[in-house]
Amino acid sequence: MSRSCLSVLFVTLAAGLAPAQPVSPVDPVANPLSATLKSLYEGVVRNVVDSANKVPEDLYAFRPAPEVRSFGEMLGHVADAMTSYCARAAEAKNPVADSVEKTKKTKAEILAALDYARGYCDGVYGLVTDADALRTVTMGENKVPRARFLMANISHVNEHYGNLATYMRIKGIVPPSTERAQQMRR
Repeated sequence: MSRSCLSVLFVTLAAGLAPAQPVSPVDPVANPLSATLKSLYEGVVRNVVDSANKVPEDLYAFRPAPEVRSFGEMLGHVADAMTSYCARAAEAKNPVADSVEKTKKTKAEILAALDYARGYCDGVYGLVTDADALRTVTMGENKVPRARFLMANISHVNEHYGNLATYMRIKGIVPPSTERAQQMRR
């Protein structure tokens, strides 16, 4: 399913996130908090997706130590967590029933799962205004701002990008964020 189809589907499912008017991109001037969250999210997800594309499939099974996730499992874990955090922010049921980390093994399957998670979260971040970000949602027995799940998603993806970057360095692969920084310096 394409990202645009997923976005339309998500907009339909997440009607509670936005007013009952046509959906338009969140204005970054009027909504600096949500625009900043969206920008940070886009940056860290770009790093993970670029890593997934850059690393050859034969290294998806690589794990630097027996007790840690393989490169592919780490990507699956990120995809699983992204849909979970974004569903919680949207006060929706997680749209992914089966664990990507446990069920997807090939590069193509994992890339498809990451693309799905990215499309789903793009829809959430794209609809949240500052007022929505500060509106409380249920977390266990507590109420927390919706932004808590959006920030946790950013933090979690970034944390695991650090793991992925280490895995790539061990195998002599320059991480995408470093590669972009080097190109900018030239």
